[in-house]
Amino acid sequence: MQIKSSTLRQDKLVFEKPPLFEPLDPPYRLLCGPGPCNPHPRVLKALSMQEIGHLDSAFLRVMEEIKTLLRYTWQTNNEFTIPVSGTGSAAMEACVCNLLEPGDKFLVGCNGYFGHRLVEMGKRYGASVVPLQVPWGQVFSVEDLEEHIRKHRPKVLALIHAETSTGACQPLKEAADICHHYDCLLVADTVTSISGVPLHIDQWNVDAAYAGSQKCLSCPPGIAPLTFGPRALDKLRKRRCNVKNWYLDMNLIASYLNKDSNRSYHHTAPINMCYGLREALSLVAEEGLEQRWLRHERNALQFWKGLKELGLTCLVSQQYRLPTLTTIQVPQGIQATAVTSYMLQNFGIEIGNGLGELQGKVWRVGLMGYNSREEVVKTLLIALQTALLQQGYSFIRPSLM
Repeated sequence: MQIKSSTLRQDKLVFEKPPLFEPLDPPYRLLCGPGPCNPHPRVLKALSMQEIGHLDSAFLRVMEEIKTLLRYTWQTNNEFTIPVSGTGSAAMEACVCNLLEPGDKFLVGCNGYFGHRLVEMGKRYGASVVPLQVPWGQVFSVEDLEEHIRKHRPKVLALIHAETSTGACQPLKEAADICHHYDCLLVADTVTSISGVPLHIDQWNVDAAYAGSQKCLSCPPGIAPLTFGPRALDKLRKRRCNVKNWYLDMNLIASYLNKDSNRSYHHTAPINMCYGLREALSLVAEEGLEQRWLRHERNALQFWKGLKELGLTCLVSQQYRLPTLTTIQVPQGIQATAVTSYMLQNFGIEIGNGLGELQGKVWRVGLMGYNSREEVVKTLLIALQTALLQQGYSFIRPSLM
């Protein structure tokens, strides 16, 4: 049957056809900044696998496997342990919008950039936000936490387990015990700690936690683990008003991820990202959590030793220093961005500059997941030394070269 021209649109194109670009060919980078890190080759392969529908029974099996693997990685039996369709910030906001209602007192530990992000989110959802602050690079003492919880009686306390802007690791067990005593929920940011730092959600009585895929899990950004324990789920189910964010309403998400046959459509899951996350979590299980934690610690110790030999100082005391992310104090007279630019342009190595209060004062170096390897540590130290020499840095200790 011949199609009549009258059935076709007669509108003329207003904008000219753009120029043809070369086929996409991004340069190789060794990603040793605060994230993302380089994905594991098996994860990249999984991302390219055959697409299937998000309601296909085969895909739903993948989702159940992801949930099982996440429970192992987080060391929890929480039934509601899922991948959120979005980056780690989406899972962060999911905790805020689901567990807080207008007027709820929200105590937030602000010892770096991401605590302040939680503060901003809490305000947007109408919570009564109380920032609790210590200098960037430090952690909160048990005594300070108990004093402020007793004083303010918050519904929720949020702490950054692994502060990506400072490299500090906040102890959680004692904080959770205090929260439970005062009928307060503890929410933990584990974006830079999941699978790289010892983390025991159930043993530590953490009520809710979120993470990202692009750091120690060695998967690209775009999907984010989330877990709610029994007390968090009870708070969610007893809300007086609807969750103010439809896309991140975990009541609706639960109906889609329900294991029974009465699943309801909510949104189209990022299928290939789920493949990648499943493969990343499988790698965690194959290596074993304890071995993985030890690997990150071993390589971090080697890196810190090399920094000391270069006369460089870490921001965070070793007692609370993350093995996954190190903040290095920029020596006097050295321009921070000149060093990071030199390393990127001459070695293809990315390390991060400081955020917020630490801008221009530190470099942030990640040794996470697939990139936590001895050869990466050696490459990093040589490249950093070379970049510093170009800036006229005078080494006090023996050279690595």
